Amino acid sequence: MKSSINLLPTVLAVSFLLAAPVSTQAQRRGQPPSQTPRTSAPIDLTGYWVSVITEDWRYRMITPGKGDYGAVPISPAGRKIADSWDPVKDESAGEQCKTYGAAAIMRRPGRLHIVWDNDTTLRVDTEEGTQTRLLRFGQSVQNTSRTWQGYSAAQWQLQGNLKVVTTQLLPGYLRKNGVPYGESAVVTEYFERVTLPNKDELIVLTSIVEDPVYLTRPFVTSSHFKKLPGAEGWKPTPCSSK
Repeated sequence: MKSSINLLPTVLAVSFLLAAPVSTQAQRRGQPPSQTPRTSAPIDLTGYWVSVITEDWRYRMITPGKGDYGAVPISPAGRKIADSWDPVKDESAGEQCKTYGAAAIMRRPGRLHIVWDNDTTLRVDTEEGTQTRLLRFGQSVQNTSRTWQGYSAAQWQLQGNLKVVTTQLLPGYLRKNGVPYGESAVVTEYFERVTLPNKDELIVLTSIVEDPVYLTRPFVTSSHFKKLPGAEGWKPTPCSSK
């Protein structure tokens, strides 16, 4: 009888450990509790940022002339559409946002505002075109209707970068002069945050647009955004086809 009483504390302790929540047991073993994409983010992309035009100035700061496809691996089918570009027709059809879709919006000059919409979604608001992108972590692609911003699936990478893959896009333009991408386009982006010797903070964004119809190979660009101290100068403007 005495030996049974002595075993009781041990039995109770084992029972308590087995019944304890997994997170509690993990903490007892020195492991952190489960984290969300927000709390586990290896880099901070939130805040106000402004584009730094370091390449393709004449394609980004002004509207190129019709037929100017420089550096875009455009296919014959894409060239046919670009050669028929008519901004007045786009405007009258209510398609003035064709250059502000996810495949092109990050190349537009202007500011970004990035915040966490919730623990699993980064929200990117653009000054140009007043667009909103939702970068969703850990969610399967939803079969929703096509939009200018499509569906963006995000994941943190081991290197500390953010990878975003966007599908379900409405057809749009890679450049404002009608260089097209279509419904089959897939946009893959890599966001990297770097600190320059002068302490400026930058986002370096590498974008890869793949389109089996309108491009002959992936269209790769690199865009830069400098961190701003706040919202001063933030003036969202509507889409324009001109």
